[in-house]
Amino acid sequence: MARGLEAEAAAFMAAHPEIVQYHAFLTDPSGVARGKILRPEELLTAYREGRPIPCSIQSLDILGADVLETGLVWEEGDSDRPYHPVAGTLTHLPWSAVPTAQLILESYETDGTPTPADPRHALARVVAGFAERGLTPVVAVELEFYLIDREVLRTGKAKPPQAPNGFAPQHLQACLMQDLEDFSPFLNDVFAGAKKMGLPTRTLISEYAPGQFEIVLAHRADAMRAADDAILFKRLVKGVADAHGYVATFMAKPYAELSGSGLHIHVSLADDTSENLFAGDGAALTPHLAHAIGGLEATMAESMAVFAPNANSFRRFRRNSYAPMAPAWAVDNRTVPLRVTAGPPDTRHLEHRVAGADANPYVVLATVLAGIAKGLDEKIEPSAPVVGDGYGDRPATLPVNWWKALEVARGSEFLKTHLGEGFTNIFLTIKEAECDRFFAAVSDLDFTWYLRNA
Repeated sequence: MARGLEAEAAAFMAAHPEIVQYHAFLTDPSGVARGKILRPEELLTAYREGRPIPCSIQSLDILGADVLETGLVWEEGDSDRPYHPVAGTLTHLPWSAVPTAQLILESYETDGTPTPADPRHALARVVAGFAERGLTPVVAVELEFYLIDREVLRTGKAKPPQAPNGFAPQHLQACLMQDLEDFSPFLNDVFAGAKKMGLPTRTLISEYAPGQFEIVLAHRADAMRAADDAILFKRLVKGVADAHGYVATFMAKPYAELSGSGLHIHVSLADDTSENLFAGDGAALTPHLAHAIGGLEATMAESMAVFAPNANSFRRFRRNSYAPMAPAWAVDNRTVPLRVTAGPPDTRHLEHRVAGADANPYVVLATVLAGIAKGLDEKIEPSAPVVGDGYGDRPATLPVNWWKALEVARGSEFLKTHLGEGFTNIFLTIKEAECDRFFAAVSDLDFTWYLRNA
């Protein structure tokens, strides 16, 4: 807990007397930021005592409706839980016209124990297990996103926005430098904001589809901080986009005919000497890397509800789409979900390419690391590496529709053991309710397909 860390807040306030408000927010199981705006005179008290927020905040679906089946509403009298600031997350909110800062919160029970529904605690549980093994996950998060024309979006449609120079991207142009130049005012503000926030943003590329970009965050030997980086980065991109008149979206598949957006996890393991335990060259794998791949392959199917948590998530999973259909691995091959990188041997790491950008970074990272832990503990051997086309090499075996993924996850002892039974049950209960609500709705497509033809 962040109790006793008033000095961090006091130092920030003294250095930045211009700040007039503080966004204090948590991340709910679906990955949505929810919280309060505090005035400067309230900040030190929040660090000392926490801020009370109703426990039902962790029961909400993606639209903010209570999921009563979680047991976090009436059974608890919708009572408050103390939310405490996370050390090291107090930073600027650079896109606001009003001088503003922000901080991440995490939830505890009134007796001081971690609240089971808080996704940060699910990740903390897994990271603690690595510490007990004398291992440190070294992690980076890679996020893809689209810019959308805000005015067109008001009509219920989506299209890429027009750049300040008058041009709008229309074609499939991977890594096109012109796109980066056209949208440089927005992108420059993202990088400037990241610097002010202390976020380690690195490589920027124009992705495969018009209006799609990718920014990579640097590796950290602190998995929790890497997940916090991803949460803060998503807020930054959305906030800067709004200031420029765009909408930035991390939804998995905003266009049926274009590529989806992924959340890729780059991970290696270090021991107490800081040696990279995945280091190597060619197709030969160290024991740690081999067993990590084996564990991730073995747990991929039951983890799909985490990697693809929404109805739209599953629109990414098609053949030849850069989203996987089966567990597999290869060296420097993007047709498989587990890509062992090329390059200098001491930089070798594993790129996990399954999750969509709409997934909760805390839960995705917890699940990826848990799969690695299972592989190490049980010494699970990987499959034979794919050579060439991963889609043609392996039959599709992953559950790539929402209800099936939830059914498989519900029966998973792996998720309950590693993420915690309480968190797993709440997360899946919310998603099961969302799935039921989504497919109960009658869409425009229902009328287009069935009104005259049924």
